[in-house]
Amino acid sequence: MIEQNYQNKNILLTGAASGIGFSQLETYLSTGAQVWALDQQTIPLSHPNLHAIQIDLRNHQQLQSLAAELVAECTFNILLNTAGILDGFQPTLATDWQLWQDVWATNVTPMYLLTNACLPGMLAQQRGHIVNMASIAGLIAGGGGAAYTTSKHAIVGYTKQLALDYASQGIHANAIAPGAIETPMNAADFAGNGDMARQVANQTPARRWAKPQEVADLTLYLTSPQADYLNGVVVPIDGGWSLGH
Repeated sequence: MIEQNYQNKNILLTGAASGIGFSQLETYLSTGAQVWALDQQTIPLSHPNLHAIQIDLRNHQQLQSLAAELVAECTFNILLNTAGILDGFQPTLATDWQLWQDVWATNVTPMYLLTNACLPGMLAQQRGHIVNMASIAGLIAGGGGAAYTTSKHAIVGYTKQLALDYASQGIHANAIAPGAIETPMNAADFAGNGDMARQVANQTPARRWAKPQEVADLTLYLTSPQADYLNGVVVPIDGGWSLGH
């Protein structure tokens, strides 16, 4: 049975206002955790254990200062680096410098900054969980454009290196690689008559999109004692999409 009691656990979560991040937020709050939730948008939830912080993760100096303040107040047991943006599936010649910068500034650099802020406290306790949000685009081409695919490959590599460097000191670093998840970030696929959404579903062996809660449930498992021997893994949750690509 998966452990679902996270009372006395402190969690830092990015991208918490919608989609996968919001489902993770609700899930961990329901287990009794204290959650510090970061997002550029207002988080549409009120809860006694929720510490909502509105911040643009691309402002790296501000993020680094905030992280320093937070870790001075408490030790985080779990870091969920969930925030990310798409790139419109643009090939490199259609990817201008600003788009490239925005994708990397959102998807990769905050992960590095927050991990480095939280790790010393985790190491002092000789235990901590870091779950990074990768993508099927971090495993194969075709799940995004040039900037997004490159950023997600970087997240996969960063996660593996974290596990290699710190697993012996009680740190669990894993990544999740979602496929088609029905979130606001993918709203364009459902626009109009929804042809794109149907096409994606038809290309997926499971013949459907996943709900964000399914990713949140996987996250909960990865941070549970029952997943203690998992480290440095990238878990696809894509309905089998990557099997045929």
